[in-house]
Amino acid sequence: MTIGTKASPRRRGLPYVGHTLAYIRDPLAMMQSHYDRSGPVSDINFIGKRWTVLLGPDACEAALRNADKAFASGDGWGYLVGPFFDRGLMLLDFEEHHRHRRIMQSAFTRERLQGYTEALQPAVIAGLERWDSAEHFRAYPALKGLTLDLATTVFMGGVDLASTEEMARVNQAFIDCVQSATALVRLNLPGTRWRRAIRGRALLEEFLGRHLAAKRANPGTDLFSVLCQITTDDGERFSDEDIVNHMIFLLMAAHDTSTITVSTMMQHLGQHPEWQRRCREEALALPEHPTMAELDGLEAIDLVMKESLRLVPPVPVLARKTVKETEVLGHTIPADRLVAVMMHLSHHLDELWPDPEQFDPERFADDRREDKIHRYAWEPFGGGVHKCLGMFFAGAEVKTILVHLLRRYSWTVDPAYRAPMNYHSLPFPKDGQPVHLTRL
Repeated sequence: MTIGTKASPRRRGLPYVGHTLAYIRDPLAMMQSHYDRSGPVSDINFIGKRWTVLLGPDACEAALRNADKAFASGDGWGYLVGPFFDRGLMLLDFEEHHRHRRIMQSAFTRERLQGYTEALQPAVIAGLERWDSAEHFRAYPALKGLTLDLATTVFMGGVDLASTEEMARVNQAFIDCVQSATALVRLNLPGTRWRRAIRGRALLEEFLGRHLAAKRANPGTDLFSVLCQITTDDGERFSDEDIVNHMIFLLMAAHDTSTITVSTMMQHLGQHPEWQRRCREEALALPEHPTMAELDGLEAIDLVMKESLRLVPPVPVLARKTVKETEVLGHTIPADRLVAVMMHLSHHLDELWPDPEQFDPERFADDRREDKIHRYAWEPFGGGVHKCLGMFFAGAEVKTILVHLLRRYSWTVDPAYRAPMNYHSLPFPKDGQPVHLTRL
């Protein structure tokens, strides 16, 4: 142990299970309890392993900045979902991560993002036109179907690549892979989430592999084609295996995270009609197919998006593993320790955010900017070298959906409604998030 540092306090919980069930029931309450009792750095048992938990912006910053290169992302996520998102960008580290990210950045230039945004417009309109007015419209599954269609349109060149039935199986495969993260039985046994995830990964590999040769031979402007074609100035390019691995991860990230963000925005706009009116006025002022620059200029919708990302960050915890002994806020973390960077709590700390449970988009307005109180007070896209490469596309997608949704529908949500969230993996409302939807 380094002189002048101390071991982290430890709360064991139940044998093997540890604090897994407490996290699944209410992660924010679990995080707050650990923070209040043990401070920003503590150890817990979680999903059969000992983890060091980092809470609060200072502790999270230490891991995300990773100044001494002690924290590896791939080894952390590898324990949770490694077999199913193996060698996606989030699961690579150090020089290899830098090399893959450098190649992939060519697929996320401003010019390409503008092209992806153009492709989104008619696809969003077509998807929303299939919705119907309903008193108990289940917004979340409808949005999840829409964002998967958008992912296949923008990332793969069109939903005509597969039948509706096959896309339903692809969607379920992603769900199964993501929900493996908190599986207590991590073996290929009948009836387990782990086995469903193994089958899901195999389906995704087959689905993407089937189309890869055609994308190499006859590329389009979609992301899949771009990954098949891009070559750096140094002659670096992705192998077929690299492309499949990156596409599986990108497709998951592109539709799961956007879905919960739009879902959260719909809930709060339904509960705050004054904000819905304000956002609709912005949406109606735009041309039929807004450009990325026009979406960037939105103010009210941007404020609502940022506040929704604060209240329900799509990825509430980031996984890491130490490759060597390190120190965080005076606590020694040994080598080969799994580490949970629990950014979710930072979004709800009352020392950072006045009245943190209140929906208040104006906290992000220029005259307040409560998110500037600490560099890591608000980090829904992570931080450091692993900060989400697709964050600007995600913003364009979310705003595009909201703009066209506000033009076509109004909706209300009971002011007392609190979404019953499932945290077996990335968060989603277990009841499908009902809204009273009315076509304008």
